[in-house]
Amino acid sequence: MKVAVSGASGMIGSALLPALRADGHEVLQLVRRTPRTADEHRWDPQHRRIDPALLRDVDAVVNLSGVGVGDRRWSERHKQAVLTSRVDSTATLSEALAEAATADPDRPRVLLNGSAVGWYGDTGDRIVDESEPAGDDFLARVCAAWEGATAPAADAGVRVTSLRTGLVLGRGGLLARMLPIVRAGLGGRLGSGRQYIPWISQEDEVGAIRFLLTHPVPGPVNLCGPEPVTNAEFTAALGRVLHRPTKLPVPRPALWVVLGEFAQVGVLAGQRAVPAKLREAGFRFTHKDVESAVRAAVARD
Repeated sequence: MKVAVSGASGMIGSALLPALRADGHEVLQLVRRTPRTADEHRWDPQHRRIDPALLRDVDAVVNLSGVGVGDRRWSERHKQAVLTSRVDSTATLSEALAEAATADPDRPRVLLNGSAVGWYGDTGDRIVDESEPAGDDFLARVCAAWEGATAPAADAGVRVTSLRTGLVLGRGGLLARMLPIVRAGLGGRLGSGRQYIPWISQEDEVGAIRFLLTHPVPGPVNLCGPEPVTNAEFTAALGRVLHRPTKLPVPRPALWVVLGEFAQVGVLAGQRAVPAKLREAGFRFTHKDVESAVRAAVARD
């Protein structure tokens, strides 16, 4: 297949690109800077501009673009950037794919578009699968707008799959920020520790994207491991892997002081999300429990 990938410099994208090439796919990398190699092509999602010829003979697009949600304390400006970076990139690619599909309706095309388990809002200890409606907090509204921006491609007959990703355990991301704290013996549950974390290993995140390129699973798909765990269970597993104590809880007020609104929506809220559609489609997880996923991630650190 000929696959275009956006957001390829991030943790997931940087692992996905070599995996796709190893699978024999021809990969185009969409970049916002000046291209440095023959397989890089410039686009401007902020202004919704892309060369219409670029996707004409592309079989699949994997869109992983978006400003990091937890990269900094939330301000109204940062929240707007989180939203617009996702909607603009998705709309740009969706409309370009729709144009390509209209010009050549006989070529099957697929759009694997980023999304997140934040779609569900805070679900407590209730198990949720892809059939659940959107929540009503900020991240849920972002996910709803993000997925909604794929409509032009879907209306043109492109198979659209929304990748509702959980906490990816790999090189970078939240885990990278937690490791020094736990290694210093200062780790502990966040708040009550009862909030669920729908984790997934980096290997399985990349493996699921590769799987969904060739397996026709349309609509939303939860990219998370088979067994979500609570924050307290996740922290304990991390402590066991690092052979460090995790007895110092971080109280809710302290999290709010440091993180602001993101503490409530992104840290203290949780989703007990399960990968129902992935399992039904026959995907096989490399890491079925959180401790093995953490151990693999730490080994790469």
